[in-house]
Parts: sequence; structure tokens; C-alpha cells
Amino acid sequence: MRFDLHVHSCLSPCANLEMSPAEIVARARAAGLDGLALTDHQSARNCPAIAECARRAGLACLFGLEVQTAEEVHTLALFDTVEQALALTDAVYAALPKRVNDPETFGDQPVVTWDNDIVELEWRILAMGCRLSIPDVAEKVHALGGLYLAAHIDRPNFSVLGSLGAIPDGCFDAVELSRTADAAIWLPKAEGFAVTRASDAHNLDDVARVWTEADLMLVGEGAA
Repeated sequence: MRFDLHVHSCLSPCANLEMSPAEIVARARAAGLDGLALTDHQSARNCPAIAECARRAGLACLFGLEVQTAEEVHTLALFDTVEQALALTDAVYAALPKRVNDPETFGDQPVVTWDNDIVELEWRILAMGCRLSIPDVAEKVHALGGLYLAAHIDRPNFSVLGSLGAIPDGCFDAVELSRTADAAIWLPKAEGFAVTRASDAHNLDDVARVWTEADLMLVGEGAA
């Protein structure tokens, strides 16, 4: 099965407004993917919409968010169910700065339905880190039954290696390489970890640019 495990919807402050759950699922199907994971910045509020879109399209789906931690490191939390992802969202929201998003600077952050109606504009500023450390997030993700990944470890900014110089012990279940990473250079740096590769798509053209392939059986919401 081919999965793109790092995709952003229009809720993410840096994603194009064209990235509705319906359009993401349609693009994933057209690209021949078997499944995907929605991982918006600091929030899983568009996961209910993509769950319905994936169900209607027969596409397997995981649900999560890209958590920017107190160390200014981007990390991925992946879950089988929408409810798990929303529970982590509650914890992240409680740890975010109490600042209102500025759409002119960071863009709109629409929460949408499966058929593209805008429910509301998320008022919290999702472009900033939260007060939770990597160990804090790892504990919460694992308590909820999810997997915790170090995102795009090959990038100089907002990655665990770029920010900390090493991968902390006992926190991550896997690490992710970006779509532009030179595997020959970065795979040795990930020794001892399962490695995924994903698009980190913020626009439709990047969905399924790269993927992770594995023998999997999904039993949660959106499972094919």
C-alpha cells in the first residue's frame, strides 16, 4: 500500500486554500495512492471532513497533526481515529499562546465540511509553537495510542537534527525524510529508526510527490 503520511489542508496557515479535504482525496486517488494522513499544523479540526471524503472515495486514511514543540521542532502525530487526533488537538490548543491569528500575515485557517462549506475560521494562531516539549508530546501521543514521528529530519530549520543536533531517546517511533532528501546521506543518520518519506504537501501539485510503501491493514475510520 502506498501512503502519503504528511499532507496539509487549508486549515494550515501556510497551505493553499485549494487544499480542501475533498480535493486532497481526489488528488490522492488520481495519483494512485492507497491512503494518506492529514497532518495540519497544531490542529486536527479538518480530520472529520477528510474522514468522510476518504470513506466515500474508498481511500484509507490516518488522522493527525504536525505539532511544533517548545523546542521549535516539527513533529508528526498519527492516529487511527479522528477522536484520538482531536484529543491531542485539545492538549496542543491549551499549550498555544493566547494570540489571535492575523490572516494578512499567516493566511486564513478555515475549518470545513467534507463538501467544502466553511464552518468557521480558526482564531488561534497555528503558525507558532506550543509550550509542550518533545517528551511531553510523545507521552500524550502514546497514551492516546498513536505514533510519534520526527518530521523532515533532513531540513536545517524546524527539524530535530537541525534544532537539537540529535534524536532524543525514547520519544519517536519513526523519522521522516522530506521529498528532496538525499537518502544516501540521511538514512545513516536515522539508524535504529523506521523511516518514512512524505510530500509535506501544502498545495495540490505536491500531493503524492513521494510516498511510503508498506504492507498494512487499517481498521480505523477511512479504512479501505
